[in-house]
Amino acid sequence: MERISLDQSALQAVDEYCEYRRIVGEDDGGTLFTPQQYEEYKRRVVPRRIQNRLYVSYGVAGGLDCKLIGPETPCFCTHRYKQHQSEYEELPTQRPLVLPCHVHGCPCSQYQYVPQMGSRPVRCRCKHLPEEHEATMGHLCSRCSSCRGFYSPSTCGCGQPYSAHRTLVESRQERQARGAPLGWDVPYAAMGGLTGYSSLMDGYLRLDSSGAGHTGNTCDCPCWSKARCSTRTTILNHQMLNSGSEEEIYLMYQSRAHDKDRESPNPPKSENISSPSAEGTHL
Repeated sequence: MERISLDQSALQAVDEYCEYRRIVGEDDGGTLFTPQQYEEYKRRVVPRRIQNRLYVSYGVAGGLDCKLIGPETPCFCTHRYKQHQSEYEELPTQRPLVLPCHVHGCPCSQYQYVPQMGSRPVRCRCKHLPEEHEATMGHLCSRCSSCRGFYSPSTCGCGQPYSAHRTLVESRQERQARGAPLGWDVPYAAMGGLTGYSSLMDGYLRLDSSGAGHTGNTCDCPCWSKARCSTRTTILNHQMLNSGSEEEIYLMYQSRAHDKDRESPNPPKSENISSPSAEGTHL
């Protein structure tokens, strides 16, 4: 194995690229923005993304969120959530909110989560897999003529059949109105319902309803460091998100990002990274 040594500046560049990709996604068309273009993109997009965030979850109406959807969560059409429309400049008034797939040639008109049992997707009552059904609404089976649409008789860990579950897309106000937690507000694209590390777990396995994990603080605010958050900060942030201008929200985001950088420990000066070498393995 060939060892590559990265100094602190190189490690920082890797972190910055990961941050850039999570914020910009595919909006740069494959060509990296210049620093000026990147700052302008964040100033224009981040406030709108925070205000108009769409929370996507999968569960039974009136019950817990059995699955919180993230950018890499696959749809019935096999494409990821981040490959679907995940944000609007202005939220439409009609419901349900439509999140069509953006992959060229894909007929999927609405993101729909496919439940899994372990690492395998559940099967339809016709015994065929989800990918053997059409991606269009109705999801007719392409392997048999008796199937009237994808319908799984399997039972979720919450105790309810998967047929009783649905994919829910809601705005901040709608989620707050039904008493569901909002978690932290972040500038990243296609975050869906993710609010923390435990969001990646199934609903019945999480020890908290938000997916943010235990923080020692009962507030549900968009601060970067919830453990240090005060009630006054919580109130001011919610007021800002509900009634502040895009410029004020962007400045609030910038302030939080700088606070997070100051709180983060310094990275190591160098890191050894092993990669395959054509000459063989070097120990």
